[in-house]
Amino acid sequence: MDMAYGKLYLVATPVGNLEDITLRALRILKEVDLIACEDTRHTARLLKRYGIGTARESYHQFNETSRTPHLVHLLQDGKDIALVADSGTPLVSDPGYELVAACRREGVKVVPVPGPTAAIAALTGSGLASENFFFAGFLPARDLQRKRRLKELAGIPGTLVLFEAPHRLLRSLRDMALAFGERNACVARELTKIHEEFLRGTLPELVQILQARPRIQGEITVIIEKEKQFPESPSSSFPSSIKQHLAEEMQKSGLPRNEALKSVARQRGITRKEAYNKLNDELRMTNDE
Repeated sequence: MDMAYGKLYLVATPVGNLEDITLRALRILKEVDLIACEDTRHTARLLKRYGIGTARESYHQFNETSRTPHLVHLLQDGKDIALVADSGTPLVSDPGYELVAACRREGVKVVPVPGPTAAIAALTGSGLASENFFFAGFLPARDLQRKRRLKELAGIPGTLVLFEAPHRLLRSLRDMALAFGERNACVARELTKIHEEFLRGTLPELVQILQARPRIQGEITVIIEKEKQFPESPSSSFPSSIKQHLAEEMQKSGLPRNEALKSVARQRGITRKEAYNKLNDELRMTNDE
């Protein structure tokens, strides 16, 4: 490593409340030659609060590849740079991987400056097990890819931590209910801000709560308990009639008929086709009577 090189500092910043920043982070933001920001205007609020006038430059997902060589060149020229995200810890579902990887290749020192992260704040405040967890970041925006990803996550032997956009939250929760059933979960919204909220319940219950709201806003983290190792026996967890089971599932989850039937099939350990055939058999028997 060339000792004349500068250092890249990965500085965690508040996820909401501007008081949630370390003394070390403030010192480094004052002392570096440049702050690489996901959004320079957003970071300006924090810097103004603490009287920091360090030069800023944008570094986000749309210019990460093109701007990385430029920042590495500055570091090799002896400049110290702080990388910050709009909120929380850089690289945690935010840009920065390419820059850190390039610095490691080129022998530039990388210094993490720990601090806030929404994933850990939501996990510790959720009331769900935290000794073993898996952070999955944002789910895919497209329905098919999201369902495939949830299927991959279903068998993870730990609590799941995910981020989600407010306008996709209901669709994602419905897909989670299909993939994971009635696992307990928590929706953490607007962490550390005035309207901070922790909603707890099973996934279907959370769908019911949130679909009754006219609008869902804010930064959102979803925590889902791991798969139960010893589920209830089928005889005690749902009615013998698949028609009744379907009706109860639709009422409880708010899912449309076809999606609710998939959930019923999964709970009974049968295929959707088998569930569909059994339902038709029950309906035919009812009509014959």
